[in-house]
Amino acid sequence: MSETLMVTLSHEPAAAHWGENALVSFEADKAVVHAPKGETQRDKVQQAARKLEGQGVPALTLGGDQWDLELAWAFYQGLRDPKNTVAFEQAVLSGADADEFALRQQVGDWVRDIINQTAEEVGPHQLAARAGEFVKSMAPEAVSYKIISGTDLLEQGWNGIYTVGRGSARKPTMLQLDFNPTGDESAPVYACLVGKGITFDSGGYSIKPSDFMASMKADMGGAATATGALAMAIAKGLNKRVKLILCCAENMISSSAYKLGDIITYKNGVTVEVLNTDAEGRLVLADGLMYASEHKPELLIDCATLTGAAKAALGNDYHALFSFDDSLAHRTLEAAQQEGEGMWPLPLAEFHRKLLPSSFADIANASSGAYMPGASTAAAFLSYFVDDYQKGWMHVDCSGTYRKAANDKWAVGATGMGVKTLARVLLDEAK
Repeated sequence: MSETLMVTLSHEPAAAHWGENALVSFEADKAVVHAPKGETQRDKVQQAARKLEGQGVPALTLGGDQWDLELAWAFYQGLRDPKNTVAFEQAVLSGADADEFALRQQVGDWVRDIINQTAEEVGPHQLAARAGEFVKSMAPEAVSYKIISGTDLLEQGWNGIYTVGRGSARKPTMLQLDFNPTGDESAPVYACLVGKGITFDSGGYSIKPSDFMASMKADMGGAATATGALAMAIAKGLNKRVKLILCCAENMISSSAYKLGDIITYKNGVTVEVLNTDAEGRLVLADGLMYASEHKPELLIDCATLTGAAKAALGNDYHALFSFDDSLAHRTLEAAQQEGEGMWPLPLAEFHRKLLPSSFADIANASSGAYMPGASTAAAFLSYFVDDYQKGWMHVDCSGTYRKAANDKWAVGATGMGVKTLARVLLDEAK
């Protein structure tokens, strides 16, 4: 008897003896997912996949004629867990839909796997190198990259990445990747993606409690998301020049680690007083945003697991979106809706830029006082390092990148959420 269970889809409710609102029933040697058409259909399919994964089935294949691309993808999203214990095959899609599913699977698996792997496996240099090679695999002739590490960062003026990472024995690193399908070295840069790549975040001397530190291997989720988005867009035919910049470091405690009260002088002349070493993501992103701004892109997107405040506001089901450019934000929210991914706007205004005072520097890296809007002030901090922050720049605080506990739709760990949305934004804006 085959160990592979066929899973079919029905738009009808399950028979009453399976229980009210049953998501899954069984017929002989197959399982039937019950997901009536409607707004929650994809959610129900994803929940059904979680139930089947939890039953220890060794292998699943989709069958029948009710599946479409989006429902098959929802099933796979729910089925996959960090150990990848269930062998899966979709045998219901063909042609362009099959190709699209395979691409989503390839990119989504890469993003989820690299986030889920330990900080010992994925250090700053490993993250930069693996991201560079993954994107290059999509267009070998059009992609080039270089990796800058250690004191070489200082020589080029990337003081934020160096400062945050100097307390670790593993050198801080910046990836500078160029996707240039035109073949013209003087071609304008259409877009830049900047990703926070903190491969482990202890909090530094503002040390995190153990419970909050346990998931900090995933603090490079923004870098992984940006990498996946560019890789997917390239595979779908992106034809304009894009740069990917990853700002990678371990935020560790040692005699050489940066301290509260230190002042960082950035390449653009802005000085920053460190009031909290656990607000390190913005310190490394500043370098990436300045490098991106040098190329004067039409579109600049940064991705980061930046603040607990965004997660407190939105939970794990939405990424937080910040932008002074209302039109760009609106188009991105539309893209998220079309891709079935959670993204929600949080406020960002000029007055937020004034909520980071310092007695010793131009600004501080953290706001202080009761009821401070921490996610908004973090985004405002980043704006000091974007040349034209009011147009074409968007910050994504990746609240939904990683789940510390499973729920009825997702396994524990990385989700890959946001990759499809940002790939669509790249492609739509490039038209």
